[in-house]
Amino acid sequence: MALPGAARPDPHRDPMGPFLHYLMAECGVSPNTLAAYRADLARFIRWRKAHAPGPLAALDVANLTGYVDYLGRCGLAPSSVGRHLASLSTFFRFLIFDGRLSENVAKLLVAPAVWDRLPTVLGPAAVDRLLSAPSPETRLGRRDRAALETLYATGCRASEVVGLRPSDLDLQVGLARCVGKGDKERVVPLGSRARVALTAYLAKDRPALVARRPETTAVFVSRGGRPLSRVTLWRIVKTHALATGLRADVSPHTLRHSFATHLLAGGADLRAVQEMLGHASIATTQIYTRVELSRLREVHARFHPRS
Repeated sequence: MALPGAARPDPHRDPMGPFLHYLMAECGVSPNTLAAYRADLARFIRWRKAHAPGPLAALDVANLTGYVDYLGRCGLAPSSVGRHLASLSTFFRFLIFDGRLSENVAKLLVAPAVWDRLPTVLGPAAVDRLLSAPSPETRLGRRDRAALETLYATGCRASEVVGLRPSDLDLQVGLARCVGKGDKERVVPLGSRARVALTAYLAKDRPALVARRPETTAVFVSRGGRPLSRVTLWRIVKTHALATGLRADVSPHTLRHSFATHLLAGGADLRAVQEMLGHASIATTQIYTRVELSRLREVHARFHPRS
């Protein structure tokens, strides 16, 4: 929306001049700060002409993540990259006020201060190895395969997966209802491979495992028919990860991180991923945008490899 009383902006006019005037006249920034904004945006404009030409409204998070990578390759310190991102976000916010943009996608960029806290993410080939590790010849192997497939297909937390009941699953439609933090319920899709693994496990293996404990309501149960705990699910993931030669810190949450990263790399909408993860704030989800999208696109036909 344009500012009250402002003339309709000329879409072909360079917005840099009006933006700098806005900073000086209305925001009262110092000459040094104004010079820093000018330099930061000049660098962004040079990058965009070379790597993302076209209207500003066409830029998305994937494009701008490329810009963040470019800043890093230029040898800038994390604090300098953070300043560039802040300048860009302020510029985009001005363009919204000026009626040139409808959304500030720059605010979704991950600042360098967060990069050191990036989660462990497995590549698709590593996920395939992990999910194929359990033996298809044993009852517990098929249970483990169904649990691993469910973790990766839904992006659910370990506590949410061990809390699943058969009534929470609609395998015909391919949906699972889970209860997250704060007892908030959400429905998440199940990919085709998770549905196959769950169908086989629920039809043959789980009934045998709970034969002595028919009161058990959990989907995933132990050898003695008791509900799996979060610790046991962690051990299942760890055991199969080590058996396939994966890194020692792989956990159920690694599959959750991989789920989100692979979806975004394949082109999924950030807010859709936020809903599936059950994040209250999109700021929690945006950390996954700091990923090498081009590398992951090569191995994803569309969004999720097991859809």
